[in-house]
Amino acid sequence: MLNAYRAKILHTMNRRERQGAILELVRDRALSTQAEVASALRETGFEVVQTTVSRDIAELGLVKVRAPSGRLVYAPPGASDGDRMRALGAAMRRYAIGSEAAGTLVVLTTPSGCANALAQAIDEAAHPGVAGTVAGDNTIFVAARNGISAVALRDELSGHLLQGAA
Repeated sequence: MLNAYRAKILHTMNRRERQGAILELVRDRALSTQAEVASALRETGFEVVQTTVSRDIAELGLVKVRAPSGRLVYAPPGASDGDRMRALGAAMRRYAIGSEAAGTLVVLTTPSGCANALAQAIDEAAHPGVAGTVAGDNTIFVAARNGISAVALRDELSGHLLQGAA
């Protein structure tokens, strides 16, 4: 019984140490994938598998933000709203080719195979007017939160397409 208790305490301490290391790594390095995070952890002495890293990333609430290089990289929770909106804007410019308000939904169109990437960027942006997304191959339904009109949300999302245009 005592050995099981000690094992549980050690597991908890190891998880906390590992998650602390993950937070430090994503602050210091541009890590884009779970495999990159796992590799960086191994370099620092943690023996991990990708499923453990995946669980840790979810528990820590890591988000992806656009790095100066243009890559989406992991960042600690609470990454600035500006970072998340810049990442959303970059994804809109990269993938969106059309938008339409339809009832309480915004319908975004993308080239074939790109809808999931844009829907993920919208979800990760944690936009206050978006309740959620559903993506197909080239179409995304974006559900507006109660009190937000689909037209206003469409206009805001489409506004990202014009950022940086000369």
